[in-house]
Amino acid sequence: MAQAEEARRRLCDAHGWQERDVELVPVLASGDKVQDRPLAEIGGKALWTKELDAWLAEGLIDAAVHSMKDVETIRPASLAVGAVLPRADVRDVLIGASTIADLPPGARIGTSSPRRAAQMLHLRPDCSIVSFRGNVATRLEKLARGDADATLLAAAGLVRLGETKLGSALDAADWLPAPAQGAIGIECNTDDEEVIALLSAIDHAPSRQHVFHERALLEALGGNCHSPVGMLSQGAGEFTLRAAIFSADGAERIEGEVTFSAEDRSGPARLAEDLLSRSPPQIRQLFAGKR
Repeated sequence: MAQAEEARRRLCDAHGWQERDVELVPVLASGDKVQDRPLAEIGGKALWTKELDAWLAEGLIDAAVHSMKDVETIRPASLAVGAVLPRADVRDVLIGASTIADLPPGARIGTSSPRRAAQMLHLRPDCSIVSFRGNVATRLEKLARGDADATLLAAAGLVRLGETKLGSALDAADWLPAPAQGAIGIECNTDDEEVIALLSAIDHAPSRQHVFHERALLEALGGNCHSPVGMLSQGAGEFTLRAAIFSADGAERIEGEVTFSAEDRSGPARLAEDLLSRSPPQIRQLFAGKR
C-alpha cells in the first residue's frame, strides 16, 4: 500500500490531479495469504502477481503496482510495464548486529531468500538459516521473540514504511541485492493506450534501464525462486552489470561483470553465459534449463 500511495502521489503531481482522482484498490495476493512456507515451495513469484493480473484482464483495475523484484521475468504479452518509478535504495539491511562480522558464532539468520541465505553462508558458514516469511512487522516480531538472532530486509521497504533507524545497510559492493530491488513498477494492459500514456509521465528512464538489464540477466541465467543470485546494474550511457551466483549452501560463488552501451542489448546474456560457463554443477543445477 505504501508503494501504491507513492504511485498515486506521483501521478497526481504529474497530471495536476487531486488524490481522490486515483482510487487505490487493495488486492490480497496469494503470497500474503500463505506465510508458513518459502515462496519457492508454493508457486514462486507468480503468487504476487496472479490476482492483480486477473483483475487487469477483467478491467476491474487500470494499473497494478508491484515491487519489480517480485515480478516474474517472463510476463504475459497482454501486460506492459507502463512505468518504473525512480529506484530507491537497493541495499539490504542487517537487523540484529552492526555488521556480518559481529554476528555471534553459530547465529541463526531469519530469511526465506535463497540469495540472502547463500550470501550469508558464504561469508559466515558457521551460521544457520531459519525460514522467515511475512511483511516487515511480522519479521521484526519473529526476531523480537527470538525465532532468529538476525534477519535481513530491503532498505527501500523500510524507508517507505518510515523505519529508517533499524539495522545497518550492507554495502552493495560486497553484498549484492536482488534483481530490481528497490524499484516499483506499474503494469497495465498492453492495449490500453490511454493508461500507458498517463503512466509514461512518471516513468523514470534510468531506473527502467537498470531494472530491465537485471531482469534480462536473470532471464538469461534461467533464474527462478530457487536460484541464489545477486546483481546490480549501474552507469548511464555506458553500463556495468555485476552479478554473483551461488550454490544453495553458499560454499561456491561465481562472480563476474560486463560493460556495455545502451545500444548493446546482448550485455546481460554475455554475462550469463560467462557466469554459467565457470560454474560447478552445484550452482548450474539451480538455474532452470542450465544444468
